[in-house]
Amino acid sequence: MSSPVHGHLWRNWSGLEEAVPRHVETPTSVEAVLDVVRRTRERGTTVKMTGTGHSFTGIAAPEHTLLRPEGLSGILAVDREAMTVTARAGTPLKDLNLALEGLGLSLHNMGDIAEQTLAGATSTGTHGTGGTAAGLAAQLAGLELVTGTGEVVRASATENPDVFELARVGLGALGILTSLTFHVEPLFVVEAHEQPMTWDEALGSYDEMVAAAHHVDMYWFPHTDRLMVKQNIRTDLDPGEQEPPSALAAWWEDDFVSNTVFGGLCRVGSRAPGLIPRINRVAGRALSERRYSDLAHRVFVTPRRVRFREMEYAVPREAGLDVLRECRRVIDASHWRIAFPIEVRTAPADDVAMSTAHGRDSFYLAFHVPQDTDHTAYFGGLEPILREAGGRPHWGKVHTRTAADLAPAYERFDDFLALRDRLDPDRLFANAYLRRVLGD
Repeated sequence: MSSPVHGHLWRNWSGLEEAVPRHVETPTSVEAVLDVVRRTRERGTTVKMTGTGHSFTGIAAPEHTLLRPEGLSGILAVDREAMTVTARAGTPLKDLNLALEGLGLSLHNMGDIAEQTLAGATSTGTHGTGGTAAGLAAQLAGLELVTGTGEVVRASATENPDVFELARVGLGALGILTSLTFHVEPLFVVEAHEQPMTWDEALGSYDEMVAAAHHVDMYWFPHTDRLMVKQNIRTDLDPGEQEPPSALAAWWEDDFVSNTVFGGLCRVGSRAPGLIPRINRVAGRALSERRYSDLAHRVFVTPRRVRFREMEYAVPREAGLDVLRECRRVIDASHWRIAFPIEVRTAPADDVAMSTAHGRDSFYLAFHVPQDTDHTAYFGGLEPILREAGGRPHWGKVHTRTAADLAPAYERFDDFLALRDRLDPDRLFANAYLRRVLGD
């Protein structure tokens, strides 16, 4: 993805949010960020460091000054004894993955998109599935941020631990992240097993698959009885011994079919919604089984060129399958025509205060529509089910929640607000989205 700023117009990846900042700057050092923050405070205005704009909400939307992330990129330090790597906050995740590969290192887990900056991905609670830690923020060992009072604060489990506990998923509300330190592992190989399943087969064996595989991801095609199930298992293979798909097979499955063909089918479905159930049935039956092995980040991450809008909720793990069944019941009873598969993932509980997996094993349900499709009826029709189940919305994806009804979902919500008052008393980092989800 290219940077979402064109001239002085900022627009996010999905096109749902846009803004016209009055100033655009590209800081290249912590001192430059400090200078902008001090000037912002003197003016009584606001400032936002944006990422790639991949959040579907306006969480990064600038109102006055926009800071571009490109000048704060690259690895700063590698500590092989502590097994940590420190990188500048504007580094794209895909660049970190490649740099780690060159060092013989890897993150433990990640989502299936690697375009986001490290700051944006951690601040919004980006996560993968399974493992001992699913969220990127849960893999942090430390962070550095510039606060609204013009201070540089470093935080870890031993240095400013109160800040570390709350700022790992900081929503961009506590300060401007300038560097992040991640726990890393030796580079490892994952065996991927992708296979089509029926609804009853997949849901009936889901718990067994999650217990047997390190990472499980399912995609249900609405209006059908078909799913694609991905099971990823860590192997004892040394890097270099993996058996990736051939270049032709990788292009065919991951690029041509998943992007070119799927994008074309979405365009057909947008013009003729009545055809969507038939298209989904054909797509679901056309899926084939395959196995391959590759370096972890090459398995976890897939190219995404078809743009979309997304809502994702984390519900308690034990309620997840029942919530999925209820969502299907409502979809089947509706007049909606849903072209995109519904994605199902899990995450182990973590201790990150504003993480959607904080304090509980979680079951994620993600709903998508093509970029040019009105999502309001579909997302709005399912959101009450997810909320009633105790769901927490992904901070970077479409939802309608406000501070009043988010507070009960997070036991440390008030602690987060108190830290915000301390680090950004003048609300230099506020915008409309943060006012809605955190209050003013």
